[in-house]
This record gives sequence, structure tokens and C-alpha cells, in this order.
Amino acid sequence: MSLSSSPVSNWYDINQAYLMRSVDRVRVAIERYLEQIGVRESSKPIKDWEGDDVLYPQGILPALEQLGKTFKLSAFEQGIILLCVGVELDASFASLCAVAQSNLQHSSPTFRLALSALATPSWNALSPDSPLRYWRLIDIGPGQSLTLSPLRIDEWVLHFLLGIPHLDQRLRSAIHPLKANRSSALPPSHRSLVEKLAKTWSRAAQASIHLPVVQLCGDESGNKRSIAIAACEELGLNLHLMPAKTIPTNPADLSDIIRLWEREAAINASALILDCDRADGNDAAREAAIDQVIEEIRSPLIVTNLDRRRSSQRTLLTFEVRQPTTQEQETLWHSALGTIATSHLDQDLEQHIRAVTSQFNLSANAIRAACADALGSNRDVGEALWDSCRVQSRLRLDDLIQRLDLSATWDDLVLPDAQRQVLQDVVTHVQQRFTVYENWGFASKGGRGLGISALFAGASGTGKTMAAEVVAGQLRLDLYRVDLSAVVSKYIGETEKNLRRIFDAAEAGGAVLLFDEADALFGKRSEVKDSHDRHANIEVSYLLQRMEAYQGLAILTTNLKDSIDQAFLRRIRFAIRFPFPDVAQRKEIWRRVFPKETPTQDIDVSKLARLGVAGGNIRNIALNAAFFAADAGEPVGMRHLLQAARSEYVKMERSLTEAEVKDWV
Repeated sequence: MSLSSSPVSNWYDINQAYLMRSVDRVRVAIERYLEQIGVRESSKPIKDWEGDDVLYPQGILPALEQLGKTFKLSAFEQGIILLCVGVELDASFASLCAVAQSNLQHSSPTFRLALSALATPSWNALSPDSPLRYWRLIDIGPGQSLTLSPLRIDEWVLHFLLGIPHLDQRLRSAIHPLKANRSSALPPSHRSLVEKLAKTWSRAAQASIHLPVVQLCGDESGNKRSIAIAACEELGLNLHLMPAKTIPTNPADLSDIIRLWEREAAINASALILDCDRADGNDAAREAAIDQVIEEIRSPLIVTNLDRRRSSQRTLLTFEVRQPTTQEQETLWHSALGTIATSHLDQDLEQHIRAVTSQFNLSANAIRAACADALGSNRDVGEALWDSCRVQSRLRLDDLIQRLDLSATWDDLVLPDAQRQVLQDVVTHVQQRFTVYENWGFASKGGRGLGISALFAGASGTGKTMAAEVVAGQLRLDLYRVDLSAVVSKYIGETEKNLRRIFDAAEAGGAVLLFDEADALFGKRSEVKDSHDRHANIEVSYLLQRMEAYQGLAILTTNLKDSIDQAFLRRIRFAIRFPFPDVAQRKEIWRRVFPKETPTQDIDVSKLARLGVAGGNIRNIALNAAFFAADAGEPVGMRHLLQAARSEYVKMERSLTEAEVKDWV
């Protein structure tokens, strides 16, 4: 009976029927072989393996035919696969193989049985480069010889033939599928990259040449991944992801992974993203593994990097992926906010959108996430959007540097009026940046000099970090402290990479960057005497460039302003000297240092102000005194402050004079 007249009505049923029909034909071939060697007589009419060309309806391609077409299997090689399938699916088939091999204990088929029983036998099917062995379609067990070794179908192949495709178990530790998000429209600048990528691969496929490896470079992983997903969806490719950290570093293990992936890509029309965004460039073994993947994979491959990667042999077609433009981000905000953006329920919504667009530089995915978070709250839309954007922009920075809690306010900051005014000027520049740069055209004159930077110089404890907290708090932006000891690397070029990651991650939200004790890195550039001096000066030059281009606020603190290179000072917009507080200022600091909840008794700020210490030391003394008082079960008084002052002076390696603590207790 021809399968085309079968009552089955869907691909799965057709595939199952076709597979079992094919297995049955191999059974007949074995029975013919048994008849030929005189073991038994065949009870079924024998039909040649290639006798019927129309076994399935037109337009329906069973998995067996797809497998044979993809890997160019001969009829004999397909017969070997069906031998193995028969043993897996039918216990009587295994018994038949055992009888044919004159060994009732040896029910697994062998190459010898295939060569003897199947039509058009070929020794080429046994070679390591044959499709059966190269693509791991069958497994060869231990045996006395190659032809007597037991054969078993690969589990992945068996499930595929049964119409149940899945990712090979051996790939799952390194690779996982990515699903398209059909509801996520790309901005035009990213859609253009999708079309370029798709057109490049389409032309290569039409010309029957290997597809070029595409490299997507940029700082936002979500942008690159969305572009890759959209391009593969347009080309009808299934997309999978391999993070660089999951690549086996053993060359043999990696070769196995590559071979199995190539098999998966060929049969299921799949492409692979090799995600190198977080790859450690100093890990030589990992870098070698990445190079091996790029060099050996011939199926569609996309490599994502923060920086452009160079390949020693294979050409990488590179696309730079940037954040959506300001206009595109406004469109994305309107689209993500949906009906709220088009209604008149909130007359200030347009103003809110302009505010977050001017301050935050977010990807399409981050904008959608921020909108979902804001719309799910019961707060004012403008405030909720702003705070949601802050959360989204933290995602990358929190992995790199320390975020500081903002607790200080203008009331906590004791400074002369001139310094307070400069701090307010800093706030004004950040708040009006978009108006001056974009609306008034200053950005069109070039990116140099647009970065807003400030130098806070003064002795330790004079309020530099507190001032940074106050500025960031008024701007409603996050404040991050840059740990220079973790940024500076002994490896050439790594310091610049580390700084770039910090600046680029901060650009998403215009976060305030605080380079504490910056003179350690931003000091006077040395005369070049050796390669180390030259490298140090390159790092300084890179910092100068990034600070000039950074669209957020960078604050540098130093104890010694004179140690800062003049080239830096010329490019820093604001310089504020934090003076050592005089008696009047120390009184004011003491007056404000205790929280209103702290119980105090008979505290004399005039006497306390005689201590010649800065604000940071005053806070330490007040805090320690609070602990002493709490331990004694008393309100904070002068006795506790005297004990705390003595402890602080010991730490500073100074002597507490009689004049400073006269009449305290």
C-alpha cells in the first residue's frame, strides 16, 4: 500500500508510518539474507530496498529523508541507521539480528551484518570521515574488530527520526536556545543592522559559500541579542546562545561540542551566538577556545563583544551596535507606555518622557522594563518613571563598582557660601545639560569638553564625599565610588578596558562617578623613562578623553590639589577647595551631627568646637560617644564625648591638649 493513500492526516503520523515502513523493509532484507544462508525461509514477499519511490505525499518530508538529504547519506548508510532503529523499537528485530549473526548473545547489529544483508554495500560507510561516523549518527561499541563491533543509533538521531527533535544533551551544558520576542519592535537604527546582517548571509548562501562570521560590538548586550534574534527570525533560523564562560577549554572536548553543534545547526536550521561580552582577556585557555570556535564553526555564527575582536585567520564582519538615538528612545517610551502616552490623563507626561530621555540612555529592553515597573506602581508617573530608569541603569554598574547610599542633605553640609554656590552650579549644569547641548546646539560643535567634571580638594574629613552625596541626591542620581586599586591593572591595556566598562555602563543613567583620592592615578604625568612610564601616561590620556566625553558627572577628590596635573585642571570644569573648618563652622557641624532621635544631655557645642578636627573626625567622635552612652544606659553627654575624643586622637596619633577639653566635665 502506498503511504499516500493512508488515512493518516498529519506530519507526525506520516513520519511514524514512513519510518516503520522503512524499518520493515530492512527486516525483509535480513530475512532474505537468512534465506540465502539457509537459516530460515522467508514468510513475506521480498521487495528491493529501492523499489518504491513514492512513499509519502508530495510536500511532506519525513525525518529519515531529511536526515539523508542533510548529511548526504547513501541508501546503504540509511539502511545501517534503520538496522539500529529496528533494534531500539522492536524486540523481535533484535532477535532477528542475533540469528543472522549466529550469536544469540549478540543482538546489536554490526557492520558485517549490514555488509552482508543490505543492498549496495560500501566499505566507505565504515570510514571515520563517512557521514555516519563524522556526524556521530551512530555509536560504535567495543568489539574484536571494526566489522564485529556493536552499532547503536545516537540518541539524538533516534528522537529526531521519531519526530521528537531536541537539543543534544551533550550540548546543554554550553548552549541553550533563544526565543524571539515578537512583540518587541526594534528602533530603525537597529532594524537597519538586521537587514544588513540578513542580506549578507542570504547572498553568501545563494553563492554557495561559507557564511561570514558576524561580529556585533557594543556595550549593551540586550541590543546585540535583539538584533541577532530579529535577523535569524527573518532568515528562518533557530537561534541558540553559547556564553564564552561555558566553552570547554580542553581542545578535544571542544571539538566534540563543535561537531555536535554543526550537526544540530545543519538538521534544524540553527544559528549560534557566541557571547564574549564578559570574557576575561587574560584567560589564555579561554581565549584559545573562543578562537577555535570561530575558526572551526561553518554554520551561521554571531560573535558579540564589548570591543572589536581580531581573528588570526578568519575574517569577522563587524557591526557596531549603539544605543537607540534620542529620538528613537522617545518613540520607544511612547510605544511602551501605550494608551497612557496618548491620553490626556497626565498633562505632564510629555515633559516626563523628555526628562528621562535627556538623562538616561537606555536600550529598548530597558525602556520596556522601566515602563512595566512604573506602570505597576501607584506613585506619580513622572517620579515612578525616573526611579525605574535609575534601577535599570544600575544593572551593569552594580557589577563593576560600589554604589553609595545617599543620606546627606544640604542641611548636613557645612561649607562657606562660595563653595556651596559652586556645588549648586554643578547641579545646574547637569540639570540643564540637554537644553544647552541638544536644543541650543552646543553638542553639534563636537563632543570634546561636554563632560561635566568637578575636582573636590581638601584635607581628609572636610566633607568631599558628603558633598558628592548631596549633589547626587539633589539630581536624584546614583553615586558610585570607583575603587582605583581594583581598576588599575598590571596588564597593558587592561586598565583602559576596566575604565571603559565603568564609563560606558555609567552612560546609561548618567550616574555620578566619584574617583576617591584620585591623585593616586590622576597625578602629574611622569617623564617617560621606560615602557612602564609610557603605559601609565597612556592610561592618563585615556582618562582625559573619557572624562571630556562622559555625559554624566565625574567627581575627583584629592587631599593635595597641587598633585593634580595641570592638563587635568584645564579640562575639569569645576574645582572646589574644601577648607579646614574654623571654630564657627565646627560649632555648626557639632550642632547638626546628632540625629534628632539621639538622646543628649548638657552638650556644649562651644566647648566641643575647640577640638581642632575636621567634620569627618567630628562624626566619628559623635558616633563613638553614642555607643559609650548606650552601653552606660545614659543620654550622650560631655563625659562620653571626652572618652570618644581621646580614642579618635589616638587613632590620629595626636595629643589631646588641656586647652581643648577644659571644663568638659
